[in-house]
Amino acid sequence: MKTAFIALSALAIAPFAAATDIQITYSPEFQEKLQDDYGVKEGDKLSEDIRGDLEREFGKANLDPARVTVTIIDAKPNRPTMEQMSRRPGLDMLRSKSLGGMELHGVAYDASGAPVGEFEYDWFENDITQVVAAGVWSDAGRASRRFAREFAEELSGSFD
Repeated sequence: MKTAFIALSALAIAPFAAATDIQITYSPEFQEKLQDDYGVKEGDKLSEDIRGDLEREFGKANLDPARVTVTIIDAKPNRPTMEQMSRRPGLDMLRSKSLGGMELHGVAYDASGAPVGEFEYDWFENDITQVVAAGVWSDAGRASRRFAREFAEELSGSFD
């Protein structure tokens, strides 16, 4: 029964998620961090998470912009990335932790290409005692989820 409900819920959201073209880019500074420190694959991981968060929140809000562009302005991991650990043998996935988060800028467009909403959001943990992150990008994931939810709320009045 649960499986059927989950499948039906996914079908209800799918038309909205599939219709919106979501393009994610990086600021030049963050692109440089990916290339020089974090590893380029980490940008793909963050992009997938942001795309999924936006699709989920837009689906919940019944939003269907034609296109959305998101720029990752900055992001900081909570744990060392694979690239960082390969370059610095002293780092440890379990014991090394830091303050993480992400800054994002998004613009939604209608079918004619006109912008219908713009939203900027950033959140970075500021207390190391609160970093109980299990994953490399835990705080960045939190920022992405909040960005998507608040962007959807911001856009809700634009598509009435």
